[in-house]
Amino acid sequence: DVQLQASGGGSVQAGGSLRLSCAVSGFSFDEYAFGWFREVPGKEREPVSAISTWDDNVFTADSVEGRFTISADVAKTTVSLQMNALTPEDTAVYYCAAQRMDRGSWFVGTNYWYSWGQGTQVTVSS
Repeated sequence: DVQLQASGGGSVQAGGSLRLSCAVSGFSFDEYAFGWFREVPGKEREPVSAISTWDDNVFTADSVEGRFTISADVAKTTVSLQMNALTPEDTAVYYCAAQRMDRGSWFVGTNYWYSWGQGTQVTVSS
């Protein structure tokens, strides 16, 4: 059974930190890349950060560069997103997703991802 389970959201003040976790089951870290996305009402879901442990390739959106860090623990089958220096603009529902790699290649665009887990709400107050 393939499943992604996101957790760790909450409410923090600007400048605070949160750590999101995505529990992965049924996916091989050698075959899939994993990513974090976020969505706010009225806007398209956007990629935040993604990782493939097969080649240690990481994508990080410009808007979170230097503040957010993605990591994967293959042994614990978990993909985490450490979020520091949060701003109100980071308020969103955050989702994790998987993408099967094609000979080690994967794409950042939201349409390439699937197996979306349920989202976790992050709210940052000013």
